[in-house]
Amino acid sequence: MSKLRVCLAGATGWAGSELSRGVFDAADLELVAAISRSHSGEVLGEVIGAEGLTTPVFGTVEEALAAKPDVFVEYTKPDIARHHIVSALKSGAHVVVGTSGLSSEIYQEINVVAQDHRRGVLAVGNFALTAVLLQKFAEMAAKFIPQWEIIDYASAGKKDAPSGTARELADRLSQIQESQLDVPLDEVQGPVESRGARLQGSQVHSVRLPGYVISIDAIFGMPDQKLILRHESGSSARPYVDGALLAIREVGKLVGLHRGLDSVMEF
Repeated sequence: MSKLRVCLAGATGWAGSELSRGVFDAADLELVAAISRSHSGEVLGEVIGAEGLTTPVFGTVEEALAAKPDVFVEYTKPDIARHHIVSALKSGAHVVVGTSGLSSEIYQEINVVAQDHRRGVLAVGNFALTAVLLQKFAEMAAKFIPQWEIIDYASAGKKDAPSGTARELADRLSQIQESQLDVPLDEVQGPVESRGARLQGSQVHSVRLPGYVISIDAIFGMPDQKLILRHESGSSARPYVDGALLAIREVGKLVGLHRGLDSVMEF
């Protein structure tokens, strides 16, 4: 049985380098190309310290796609992610998206391209199993509790806000209902920004401070009771590898845009 050919954009980054090792170690996958503008022309294994990993590093998506990957994994930054994803789809690859910060409008555009080319896009705000479970539990809670808010935590240097995890959660909850506000935003006495951003029917607050990696709270409130769902990440990128490998293996079964790792999981 032939191996699934994978191209990874952002292969030398914090999460990408750990995923590169995971793909290299997987018997059914082959990492045929990597993208990193700062390490173009180098050998990936030498850059990330993975002995035996001879994958070439390219500076552009066009160069990397010449390797004809079956699956393109996007793990870079929002300002270049759209171009990478669209280029990969047009080249015939399925796409797994780990980059956060892409808007719903961009994803709608990506879905059109994916449908036109009969390819799958699996966009996952967070590949960690505990984050996937938080999203599922939050969806269950939103069916019974109409008031909630989302708090998104990340390191001080994270530029995109809210995070992809928070955006995905807000999108999923919007499919159930919008959160209720006892005091409408236009009646708030004081800076309305203090109530967070209204994102697809949810109030979302983004905290950016040293000491955080990626964490998220989904807080549901009812009279005299509340439910707090929390996902917290440690300092390692290892929790994201297994989920990303699952997405790589399963995205080829999809057509069009699908949000969340649970799209390819059985519960």
